[in-house]
Amino acid sequence: MSQPSILKSAVRNFSALFRADAFEGILLIAVAIIAMVVANSDVSNAYFEMFYGYMWSKDVFYLNTLHLWINDGLMVIFFFVVGLEVKRELISGNLSDPKARNLPILAAIAGMAAPAAVYMFVAGGEPALVRGWAIPAATDIAFAMGVVGLLGTRVPSALRLFLLTVAIVDDIGAVTIIAVFYTETIKMEYLAAAAAVVGVMVAMNRMRVSAMAPFVLLTVALWYCVLYSGVHATIAGVLAALTIPMHGKKGNAMLEDMEHAMVPWNAYIVVPLFGFANAGVDISDLGIDALLDPLPLAVAAGLVVGKQVGIFSMVWAAVKVGFVEKPAGSTWVEIWGVSILCGIGFTMSLFIGELAFQGTGETMRLLRDEAKIGILTGSLISAVLGYGILRLTTSHPETQDDPKSPVV
Repeated sequence: MSQPSILKSAVRNFSALFRADAFEGILLIAVAIIAMVVANSDVSNAYFEMFYGYMWSKDVFYLNTLHLWINDGLMVIFFFVVGLEVKRELISGNLSDPKARNLPILAAIAGMAAPAAVYMFVAGGEPALVRGWAIPAATDIAFAMGVVGLLGTRVPSALRLFLLTVAIVDDIGAVTIIAVFYTETIKMEYLAAAAAVVGVMVAMNRMRVSAMAPFVLLTVALWYCVLYSGVHATIAGVLAALTIPMHGKKGNAMLEDMEHAMVPWNAYIVVPLFGFANAGVDISDLGIDALLDPLPLAVAAGLVVGKQVGIFSMVWAAVKVGFVEKPAGSTWVEIWGVSILCGIGFTMSLFIGELAFQGTGETMRLLRDEAKIGILTGSLISAVLGYGILRLTTSHPETQDDPKSPVV
């Protein structure tokens, strides 16, 4: 290859990192690395004090640390965007077509059940670890699609769509898990108030109210009610999103416009800030053999082994019995590679890990840190292994002919 061709290829590969779908994943990787470096540096005390230092007593307001404001407050925006995406997909997207949604729904269900089973098997049924069963259950959309974005057209469009839909169904399952399994006490008066707010928002939807200000104000009110009800506050984001009208009175695409407006804020501010606040782990307290402890090993095994086994085996079985068709233009090796990429948990796994081992004691803190080590390790292995398989086994030579195609 001539020197100009090498230079052109290098420029093309570098620019591929900054494509929208790829950059989000690269950003999350960078944030996780920075958080780990800072948490184990000379400024680690300042890092943990910034996020976990108390602002005031919980008697004043429930959210009394910056970490809680991010996880229980700012992440409502993340779940709001998830809710908008889910509603759009259910009404006019891939999940609205029974034939198109059967395979990813089956794959997502298996891809949540198998990691949980692997986790419980590796964890050995230890009572202290049982609550972490759902940590490896969800796929990080931005991270997984970012890796696929680096591969350009090497991944068939039908398989990209399959991965995206599986991740969306995963999000639906994760939200349900949070609401059902990580809610311990319920305050009925606040839950009733939340139901009333949702009722008003549904009525506004039926009247096709086009102004966003009333929806925004009621979303804040709903968040406050859910925050004190005992159900995790971020569920308010999903509920509020489901009440946003698809179209305003003038026929404008209200929900889609709002989704497009919020996605950049969510992808480049909310999720990275959440990752920076939650991915930092002081590994000096855990020891060099921390990865061999039951919790991080169970989480990593759930992500790396459980995800690919659950999803790939379900797809293979459903296709072989004739229930569904294989994603168009895809080989079994490519489907396997994408199944591995579904083991990138990151955002939702970190979130569930925080809920699973809540508490202020040293034991709970160590469990949260071990869960993070397992999440980061499992997600990294899944990303590298999935990328490697798809990169080396591709059978789509059209990438060689398209100068705009990102191939890394």
